[in-house]
Amino acid sequence: MAKQKIVLAYSGGLDTSVILKWLKETYDAEIIAFTADIGQKDELDGLEEKALATGASKVYIDDLRAEFAQDFIYPMFQSGALYEGQYLLGTSIARPLIAKRMVEIARAEGATAIAHGATGKGNDQVRFELNAAALAPEISVIAPWRLESFRDQFPGRAEMIAYAEKHGIPVTASAAKPYSTDRNLLHISFESGMLEDPWFDASSEENEDMYVLSVSPERAPDEAEYVELTFLQGNCTAINGVEVNPLEAMEMLNELGGKHGIGRVDMVENRFVGMKSRGVYETPGGTILFTAHRKMESLTMDREVMHLRDSLIAKYSQLVYNGFWFAPERLALQALVTESQKNVTGVVRLKLYKGNVIGAGVQSPVSLYNPDIATMEADPSQAYDQGDAAGFIALNALRLKVSSGVEQNK
Repeated sequence: MAKQKIVLAYSGGLDTSVILKWLKETYDAEIIAFTADIGQKDELDGLEEKALATGASKVYIDDLRAEFAQDFIYPMFQSGALYEGQYLLGTSIARPLIAKRMVEIARAEGATAIAHGATGKGNDQVRFELNAAALAPEISVIAPWRLESFRDQFPGRAEMIAYAEKHGIPVTASAAKPYSTDRNLLHISFESGMLEDPWFDASSEENEDMYVLSVSPERAPDEAEYVELTFLQGNCTAINGVEVNPLEAMEMLNELGGKHGIGRVDMVENRFVGMKSRGVYETPGGTILFTAHRKMESLTMDREVMHLRDSLIAKYSQLVYNGFWFAPERLALQALVTESQKNVTGVVRLKLYKGNVIGAGVQSPVSLYNPDIATMEADPSQAYDQGDAAGFIALNALRLKVSSGVEQNK
């Protein structure tokens, strides 16, 4: 009888390295390791050799960067998504793509299960499994950290390191960097370790070595740099007049933003599983893109369409954060978002300076801004009669006057 096949989301770190070996022993299964290249850079070096040496029968390392930028980052940015007013959802938006590719591999390989190394306390377990359920409900999920037998065997990192040494698994685990990271094309996140103390100052000079994608604003150049982003129907299609695809745009903007100390966020957020957690994020390119997109919308988007879309930002952000990317309600919202973007076309000029993204001009062939109407001087178009404002104000004031009268007579 053929062995069971399990597709494991594999990063090569301590947890997934130990889990790979543990799954193989515990389930007497054939383990297929899968790593999505979504912009981790040198973190991918040597992963295939390591996975095979640890016991994987096959390894997939798939370059998904272009798909990630085009089909996930760009549509999300069109929505204006910003979780709890600060987080640009860098980790959250990567999970549905990873889940999608995992189930594709599982089906192609005839695997009956997928597995991940997400802890039982975090959001990622929910994101992986909800997205997988939406795409392939017939495939089961193994989450070792939720199994009591696994937690009994590995109550802490010391036991995992000892297990790795016993089985000849090469891992790097050090107290020199007592925090966990997650990197992709959109951002890098830092959490746990010393960051679990919300009073800990992650922006201090002595902690500067933690950061990967950006310099601190204090170390950024003393001279501002201008950049122009061209948009077509809500998507950035050129930078400084040079056409770019979504992947190229993200890479160029990351470099620019990182150089000028842009995109650092330190926040305490509400996890879907019920607890608060503290995270530090670097999103240099995403911060520039987010700001530019909003400024482009300000010139080209109808007021009521903008306000309607804005009223849905919190809901859209929650859906991404909580793992409902492939849910019907997110797809329905995306259809509205796409429609709202049909005239978001033009050029935005920004000034980058010491952590700041400053608007420096916007223009569009489909601009809704009419200087003749908006001018404080005489309106040559005579489209707006100032005298009409009296009736407009009177009608809007009516209910306020009635309400005030009721309050006074109490």
